[in-house]
Amino acid sequence: MDKGKKRVAILGSTGSIGTQTLEVIAANLDKFETELLTAQNNADLLIAQAIKFVPNAVVITNEDLYEKVKNALSHLPIKVYAGMKSVNLLVQMDNIDIVLTAMVGFAGLEPTIKAIEAKKPIALANKETLVVAGKLITDLALANAVNIYPVDSEHSAIFQCLVGEFHNKVEKIILTASGGPFRGKKREDLAQITKEQALKHPNWTMGAKITIDSSTLMNKGLEVIEAKWLFAVDVAQIEVVVHPQSIIHSAVQFEDGSIKAQMGLPDMKLPIQFALAYPNRIKSDFPRFDFANYPNLSFEKPDLETFKCLALAYEALARGGNMPCILNAANEIAVDLFLKDKIKFLQIPEIIAQTMHKASFIENPTLNDFLETDKEARRISSL
Repeated sequence: MDKGKKRVAILGSTGSIGTQTLEVIAANLDKFETELLTAQNNADLLIAQAIKFVPNAVVITNEDLYEKVKNALSHLPIKVYAGMKSVNLLVQMDNIDIVLTAMVGFAGLEPTIKAIEAKKPIALANKETLVVAGKLITDLALANAVNIYPVDSEHSAIFQCLVGEFHNKVEKIILTASGGPFRGKKREDLAQITKEQALKHPNWTMGAKITIDSSTLMNKGLEVIEAKWLFAVDVAQIEVVVHPQSIIHSAVQFEDGSIKAQMGLPDMKLPIQFALAYPNRIKSDFPRFDFANYPNLSFEKPDLETFKCLALAYEALARGGNMPCILNAANEIAVDLFLKDKIKFLQIPEIIAQTMHKASFIENPTLNDFLETDKEARRISSL
């Protein structure tokens, strides 16, 4: 191992963020190498990634696929493991310099906690970790002197705007939203929306769950909660602005009234690379933004009446405790039901609101409380 290289663990390597992270690594093999790759069900892609990058270890969390992965990699010096317990254990390895968490949903919480406890810097693409247990995670990171580098394009933008400004007071964080595929539509327009329509995002290429979250604006709601914990601001200091062109990725307003914004073409590889390489910027061949191609950038307020998920996220953050955990679990179930054609598009916020009303509220939850809350909220949402 070249000591000059940063050794990366990618949790969720076969998803959209994971595959783009490997593209960044492939373009910068003099700076990074893969140490650990994990996947849930996509054994074929995990095998192909392992053959190409030859990490120290891989984990397939679906234990039924263990033999398939192990046999396919038996000719290589790669350790093969199965199950979430293996992920939780392996993120603590001494030979990992940074852990990129790109698992979708609640599953990313425990391995992130284990990595922080092992004093590993985190490149965070799993927003649910901070949504569910923001105080627990940020307190743990502080106690272990661990940096959390945001990978979300919006939070990366805010982080980039804050570099060199950490001593200056933030007045407001401005999170931009594309508005998703249904921007401008009213509730009656959304009554018969199909899964195929909701999966067509105008600007970004993402996994199915995140794309549906973008269409309901829940993705932005989760980002509001995440921003509160990442940047230590109050809910009243976080404003969402719809910006259809997705060129300004987010902005920060300081107490003198000045606003700093981070701009660029929509490309997740840039925030991924920034998180992995921080505090350095690496030369890239990513497409460059040209002002002449975008003579007009527009901005508008989000429609909270039509897109109730964003309003529910603000409510959950304001109530605190385990309410964001309830919101997240209910949303995961509702999105899954929609993707399986079992509910209508407008039933997603209805299920979330009902679950927030019915689930047990805990003001100061522990990790075990979060685990139990997640189970309870999923059970209520599934009824």
